[in-house]
Amino acid sequence: MTTDTTPSAARPSSFGVTHPLDTLTAAEIARAREILVRHGKVGPTTRFPRLLPVEPDKQAVREHTPGADDFDRSVLATLLDTSTGQVSEAVVSVTADTLTSWRDLPTAEPPYGQPPYMFEEYDRASEIVKADPRWQAAMARRGVTDTTHTFVAPLAPGFFPREGETGRRMIRSLTFHRRYEGDNQWAHPVEGLVAHVDLTAGKVVRLEDEGDAPLPLDDWHYTPEHTGPARTTLKPLEITQPEGPSYTVEGTRVRWENWTLRIGFNAQEGLVLHQISFRDGGEDRPVVYRASVPEMVVPYGDPASTRYWISYFDAGEYSLGKNANSLKLGCDCLGEITYFDAVVADDEGHPMTIPHAVCMHEEDYGVLWKHTDPGEPSQVRRSRRLVLSYFATVGNYDYGFFWYFYLDGSIQMETKATGVVFVGAAEPGTDNPYAPEIAPGIIAPVHQHIFCARLDMSVDGPANSVEEENLVGLPTGPRNPYGNAFTYQRVRLARESEAARDAHSESGRRWYVTSANRRNAVGKPTAFQLLPMPGPRLMAQPGSSAADRAEFARHHLWVTAYDPAERFPAGDYPNQHAGGGIAHWTRADRPLTDTDLVLWHTFGPTHIPRPEDWPVMPVDYSGFWLKPHGFLDANPALDLPDRSASDHRPQGADHHDCCE
Repeated sequence: MTTDTTPSAARPSSFGVTHPLDTLTAAEIARAREILVRHGKVGPTTRFPRLLPVEPDKQAVREHTPGADDFDRSVLATLLDTSTGQVSEAVVSVTADTLTSWRDLPTAEPPYGQPPYMFEEYDRASEIVKADPRWQAAMARRGVTDTTHTFVAPLAPGFFPREGETGRRMIRSLTFHRRYEGDNQWAHPVEGLVAHVDLTAGKVVRLEDEGDAPLPLDDWHYTPEHTGPARTTLKPLEITQPEGPSYTVEGTRVRWENWTLRIGFNAQEGLVLHQISFRDGGEDRPVVYRASVPEMVVPYGDPASTRYWISYFDAGEYSLGKNANSLKLGCDCLGEITYFDAVVADDEGHPMTIPHAVCMHEEDYGVLWKHTDPGEPSQVRRSRRLVLSYFATVGNYDYGFFWYFYLDGSIQMETKATGVVFVGAAEPGTDNPYAPEIAPGIIAPVHQHIFCARLDMSVDGPANSVEEENLVGLPTGPRNPYGNAFTYQRVRLARESEAARDAHSESGRRWYVTSANRRNAVGKPTAFQLLPMPGPRLMAQPGSSAADRAEFARHHLWVTAYDPAERFPAGDYPNQHAGGGIAHWTRADRPLTDTDLVLWHTFGPTHIPRPEDWPVMPVDYSGFWLKPHGFLDANPALDLPDRSASDHRPQGADHHDCCE
C-alpha cells in the first residue's frame, strides 16, 4: 500500500461536477493520470485497460444538498505494463490530488484473471498472427496467399489451463478472409485455424490447423451499394413535438412526469441509472438506488475445436461502455432527442469522449387505459414512455440497452441483439446439430446471450425484503367444490441461500421487493414486483469452464445483501479467470429481511441461428419489467388528458418506435 500525505485539495466544481453521482469528466480522467505520472506509476509501456469512477458512499449521497461542494471524487484505475504483463490497481482522489492506494494484482496465481482487452491489442494480435510462418502456410494450403485484407478476430480465450499459457495475457484468434477493402469481414470463415497468442511475449505460442472445409467465398453484403435500390413503398412517418419534450434536464438529473433519475455512464457497464424515484402527490418516493446491466456472457454450444472455448464476457473482457456507439439522429434515434456524451479513458489513460453515447426521448405507446359504459362516451388515455438507450458493438454483435419509464409507474428493461452472427465453414449440405447451415457452406453455432441486470433496490427506503409469489391450483374438494378456484402463495426469501431462484412460467412466478417502513391504503407493505420474461438458463453443464466462470447465469434471480465491492456478477476481472463472483458471495448466507439488498436478474435469448439471420441479423428482443404492486394507492394515470376531442393528428402519426 502506498499513500500520499501531501494532497492539494480541489473542489469537484473545478472539474465540472455538481453532484457525487455525476459521470466522470475529461478533466477528472486527465487529473487522475497526472497524479499517477507524478508518482512514477506510468511509463512508456503502461496502459490503462480499465478506469472507473469510485462509487460514493450511499449515506453521503443521500445527505448531499444542492450546491454543496464538499464531496470526494475518486477514480479506480487498472494499469498494465505491456512489457512484463504486470497488472496493478490504483485508487486516486482527484479532488484531494492524492494517490490513495496501490496494489499489484497476482494474475499469475489462482484464480488468475486479466483486465479487459484494449483496442490497441486487437491490431497487435493481428500483426503477431499474420507474421507467423505457420499461419501463412495454413492460409496458403487453403489457396490464400494475399492476406492483406484478411481479418484476424481477437477473441477472449476463456479459461482452459495449459502449460505456458495459464496466468499469461493470452488471446485466441480465428481467421476470416477478406478479399478486398470493404468486403464483409465475417462472410468467409477459415474453419479449423486457431492461433493462441501471448500478447506480452508477442508471439503465437500454439497454432491449431484442423480444418479441411472449403473456404466459402460467396458475396454476402448488406450495405446499400451492394443490396440494390431501396424500396419506395414506405410512406413518410413524421414525429413532431412542436412544444418540445415533456422532460427537463439539469446536469445529470432528469425529470419526466412523475419520474426523477440521474444518468451515469462508465467504460465497463455502459449506461447506469441512479436514484430512480416516483412522485406520489408532493413526495418523490425512492424505487431503485442504482440500475445497470454490468455483465453478459455469450457461451457457445459447439464442441468443435474452433468454438468450444468461446464464452465471451462482453463487459468484463471487452468493456461494453468503451465500445458504445455515437448515435445518429434519424438512424439510431428518431424524433425530439436529447443526447448525452460519455467520457472514458483510452488505452493510454487519456480522456476519450464518445459523442451522443446515450439517447433520450419520449414515444407514444398505445392505449394506457380505456373503458366504455353503455350510453356513455368511451374514456381512453394514451400511454407514453421515456426512453434511455445506448448501443455497444463488440466484434460481430451489436447490443442495444433500453430503459423505458411509463406513466403508470412501470419500468421496463429491454435488450436488442443484432449485428452479424458468428459463423464457421463446412461442406455445403452438412447436417450439424451444434451449428446449423444458414447459407451454402456457412454454419452458425448455437449459443446464448445471457445478460445480468443489477438492481440495487430502495423501495420507500433502503430497508427492503423479497418475497416469491407462485400461482397455486387447488384440487377439487371442499376448498374448491366447483373446480374453478386457484390462489397464490408468497414466501419470504429470508437468506441468500434461499434466494437463488428460477423463473417458472406455469406458476407465473414473480418476485416482490417490499418496504419495511411504509404501508399502503389497504395496510400492506408497499412493493415493486420483478416480472421476468423467462428464457433458458445457462446450458453449459455444471463443472464446465463456462459454468464455473458464469455463475450468475445458472439462475434467473439472485438476491444479495448490499456490499459496495460487489458490482460485477462474474467478478472484477473475468478475463481468463478460473471462476468466481455471485455464487461465491452468497456462501456468506447473509440475512435479507428489512435490509439494503440487491437483485441480480439474468435473462436473454438462446439463439439457434436461421437463414433469415444472415448476412445481418434482425433485432432479437429480451428483458424484464419492474411494476408497482401496492406501491401506490390507485392508478397514477387517472389525470392524463383526454386527447380524443382536442387532438386531430393524422391516423398513425402519434405512434413512433424509435432508436431501432
